Amino acid sequence: MMKDMKKFNSFTVEEVEPSIGLVTLNRPDKLNAQNVEMISEFEELFNILSHHECTIKVLIITGAGKAYCSGADLSEATVHKDTDAFADPELFLKIVQELYSNLIIGMRKIPQPIISAVNGAAAGGGFAMTLASDIRVASPEAYFVASFINIGLSGGELGCSYYLPRLVGLSNASDILLTGRKVAADEAERIGLVSKVVPREQLLDEALSRARMMTKKSFGALKLTKRVLDQNIDAPSLEAAVNLENRNQAIMVFSGEFFKLIQSFFKG
Repeated sequence: MMKDMKKFNSFTVEEVEPSIGLVTLNRPDKLNAQNVEMISEFEELFNILSHHECTIKVLIITGAGKAYCSGADLSEATVHKDTDAFADPELFLKIVQELYSNLIIGMRKIPQPIISAVNGAAAGGGFAMTLASDIRVASPEAYFVASFINIGLSGGELGCSYYLPRLVGLSNASDILLTGRKVAADEAERIGLVSKVVPREQLLDEALSRARMMTKKSFGALKLTKRVLDQNIDAPSLEAAVNLENRNQAIMVFSGEFFKLIQSFFKG
């Protein structure tokens, strides 16, 4: 699937191992800052990944150079401040705000679990991308900044006020969003923002080790697990959560994988 994919300008995409896709943000001179082209290209990539013929089961995202992603390219805002996008709040909401937030929504909508291999700065929109990933691993050089409040914006941006409290608790989330301070890799590991910190040269291998475990599972099981975690985090009751789980398990039992895979439990 990946071998025949078109070339993207803002990132590279390759199938590094069977069923594992690797996206490397590729604007190192801009610390992999997000621009309109990157957002548009991610939308195109997500459409491909959501297609029923796609063979990719797990997606890894990392950055080229010394940063993961420094957030939105603020030079674009300076250049376009006199355009329609900045004419009034309604146009800004439609042309800019919703465009960038769709990247985060798109990450959650694709069926593939996403692993962020955070190799350096993850700030602003880059920080939001790590939060929207299913798993985060980091190198010691990585750090995380909810930089929105540092440039006169609300700390609630691109899903950060939704995911961050759920990952690290309300007190830690308030600290991070209200101060706009840097969260170093060791602190991120301690508060549960990342699963593990490993040396830079081992970062991709760490992400791949988790991806390999997932590719041994059925794609349907991965997809429904990602979906049930997204939905049941806000389940109104235990009963509602269990009802969705029951539905998913009934689907998977009749998928054909269940009876095949349980055979190993009856051998020797």
